[in-house]
Amino acid sequence: MRITRETDYGIRCVLYLASRTNGAVAEEISETQGIPKAFTPKVMQKLKKAGIVRSTRGVKGRYFLAKRPEEITLYDVVEVLNGPLGLNICVVDRKSCDRVDKCSVHPVWMELTERFIEALKSHTIESLKNKTD
Repeated sequence: MRITRETDYGIRCVLYLASRTNGAVAEEISETQGIPKAFTPKVMQKLKKAGIVRSTRGVKGRYFLAKRPEEITLYDVVEVLNGPLGLNICVVDRKSCDRVDKCSVHPVWMELTERFIEALKSHTIESLKNKTD
């Protein structure tokens, strides 16, 4: 499994907003986080729809975290932007493989995916933000 560039950008956006009490405009986020300007609004829209960020309207509309940084996990952001997590398609969609019940490797994929998700859930945006300060 690979984290998409969009997911990486989303993590950067959320971490940046966690350090900004007054929020930030899309252009500022793009410039400071090295994200293409056309990409930032798309990422922010997905995060907004998921309830991770909120925004104000207008030409100078700003983005803010919709929750406290300690309430948002790395998993929350990754799942929104990357989709369901799984090391193999059979973990995400059992119907995709007719060998799931006969496969000796399937339980390994399940276990590793569960561990990965647990690890992502163990890191809050607050704890990650503090590592970069």
